[in-house]
Amino acid sequence: MRTFGLTLLGVLMAAAIAAPVLAPYAGDRQFRGWLNAPPTVPHVRDDAGAWHAPFIYKWTLTNQLEQRYEQDRSQRVALSWLDGGRIATSSDPRMPLFLLGADSYGRDVFSRLLYGARISLGLSLVATAGAVLIGALVGGIAGYAGGAADDLLMRVSDFVLVLPAMYVALALRSVLRLVLPPFEVFVLLTAIFAIVGAPLIARGVRAIVRSEKQRDYGVAALSLGAGHARVLVRHLLPAARGFLAVEIVMLVPAFMVGEATLSYVGLGFPDPIASWGTMLHDASTVRAFADFPWLLSPAAAMFLVVLALNLVMQTPGIAPVYNTADGPARRLRANTHPVRS
Repeated sequence: MRTFGLTLLGVLMAAAIAAPVLAPYAGDRQFRGWLNAPPTVPHVRDDAGAWHAPFIYKWTLTNQLEQRYEQDRSQRVALSWLDGGRIATSSDPRMPLFLLGADSYGRDVFSRLLYGARISLGLSLVATAGAVLIGALVGGIAGYAGGAADDLLMRVSDFVLVLPAMYVALALRSVLRLVLPPFEVFVLLTAIFAIVGAPLIARGVRAIVRSEKQRDYGVAALSLGAGHARVLVRHLLPAARGFLAVEIVMLVPAFMVGEATLSYVGLGFPDPIASWGTMLHDASTVRAFADFPWLLSPAAAMFLVVLALNLVMQTPGIAPVYNTADGPARRLRANTHPVRS
């Protein structure tokens, strides 16, 4: 299952990286006459049973008020390959290729999903990595040093922890300029999410390190001359791998939702920029998802990301080590030499 999770996560990340090639259109391109248009599924065989090169059937708008379309099975539109650096597009500009339909602004949902993955996945993963790095460092130092350093670091963490995370993110973002370039928004949101998420990890790592440093392998490492940094990094912090794996699985979707919330109140990415958060915000204005289910594709993509992370992280190879001393003991034996009399 871990291989499947790695493969799924790799496919999602590769699709995000290759968005300019895989997406039929730019993420902000609008087709005015195709608001909430249904998906155009490629076919290779027509109703008469004849085989053709991949094509799509044309949609016809039958009710502009209700935005209802009917498929014209008598009109085939061939696909254009490798046109403008993109793998596949429609050969007829009057009938765009909507693999996942169009949104309420007439933009291709599939193209926006791929471009949005670059922002949402990148921001969530980088912010999670930052939160794990800061939290593990702060929690490890606090749990290993104890005393005044422990009290100071934990009081700072408690101060951030008792505040509602989303309100902290809103407050930190609102003190900055309202209109920022997309890159600056990315960097600022990443830093804000990392700061907000670090205290949760710091408290858990602190508890694990405080417990593990009392075990025999920790005391033995110090008695054999290992430095404090080596004991902390090589022997104690690895005991928190299971806890960190669980936190990663929880933080990635949480940061995706946080980006969506900030975009909803106008403090995230501007509307022309495609992200899974802005797409879900646009979908929330639709009167009935039953009529346009393809607008929920960002939620399905988020589910696949969380599923892949669960399969990758929760495996025997990354199982929690702090429930047994066998793992740290093996590391200690591998990194020390027997004392010769």
